[in-house]
Amino acid sequence: MQNDIVVDCRNVSRIFVSKEGERNAVLRSVNFQVRRGEFVVVIGPSGCGKSTLLNMIAGFDRPSSGQIRVSGAEVHGPGPDKAMVFQDYALLPWLNARENVEIGLKLKGLAKSERHALALRFLELVGLSHAVERPSYKLSGGMQQRVSIARALALNPVVLLMDEPFGALDAFQRAIMHRELLRIWQTTRATIIFVTHSLEEALVLGTRVLAMTPGNLGLQGEIHIELSRPRDPLSPEFLDFKRRLFDLLTAHLGTRTDAFAE
Repeated sequence: MQNDIVVDCRNVSRIFVSKEGERNAVLRSVNFQVRRGEFVVVIGPSGCGKSTLLNMIAGFDRPSSGQIRVSGAEVHGPGPDKAMVFQDYALLPWLNARENVEIGLKLKGLAKSERHALALRFLELVGLSHAVERPSYKLSGGMQQRVSIARALALNPVVLLMDEPFGALDAFQRAIMHRELLRIWQTTRATIIFVTHSLEEALVLGTRVLAMTPGNLGLQGEIHIELSRPRDPLSPEFLDFKRRLFDLLTAHLGTRTDAFAE
């Protein structure tokens, strides 16, 4: 139904112009919609414009042409309805976990008691109820990213935007965070748009994957991931989806290959 559409990107293009007047079209005529409760993953190689797209949805950047709507309203700038989780955590190291979560709530004008209660609630949701008063610089990378996720969710955003949030973690910590993020999503049914360049991460997490390619091609296509959870990356069904996604990402090269890699 139309009222289930949370994010609507219509003919979105982004062209950067250098000081010398050279035009670099990073995105061209991108169209897609995200419905309430979806976990949509945007995948593509470096330079294809996926972070640029996320920044425009967040309101940190503006399309050169086209339109982005969130909950039916055109995006003109950032706001608490569009919460972003970055790869570098973006925590204030001199504040503890609870205080970092409360930052956005304070900017929203919530009373101290309400900020405190919400911070504790969402830190418990991400499994950090034991570390609410711990300074953020004493937290591990995975724990810092959990604080960042709690801070974003506490704002009760319409859409949660995640820009390669686990890129700085090792493979073991990343697998743990995949499990935790899926648990959080299944609990909250938040609408998530998640950017990655990892085929396996996209297929482990997403209900739908949007594939982007470089060279001004923008959105190449999409795949609905019809696999039960938890997903086994070594299963034949998972590997079949991985081949399909790799073929979609490399279709612009003009040749098909059965070899694929992360």
